[in-house]
Amino acid sequence: MKIIEEVKEFFNENIAPPHKIISVKKYEENGENGWRALVEVIEEKDYMKKYAHDQMVGLYEVFMDNDSEVTGFSRISLRFRSDLEEQA
Repeated sequence: MKIIEEVKEFFNENIAPPHKIISVKKYEENGENGWRALVEVIEEKDYMKKYAHDQMVGLYEVFMDNDSEVTGFSRISLRFRSDLEEQA
């Protein structure tokens, strides 16, 4: 899917390589439509490893328009990798 490749490219260039792309869905809000993706990223991998700490996993929400351009993103949670994942 083109959307998944665009999300991967955006994260590789701007934040960190994505660990997992959890979901990609079409959305419509306030008369605008596009795509919404949830992406997990390993945060500060080298720093955490250097000090023998468990890795941190950030969950990001990413919005894209219909042309596959990222229009916004935000980190919505941060957890230790060993913690149980939140159940929806």
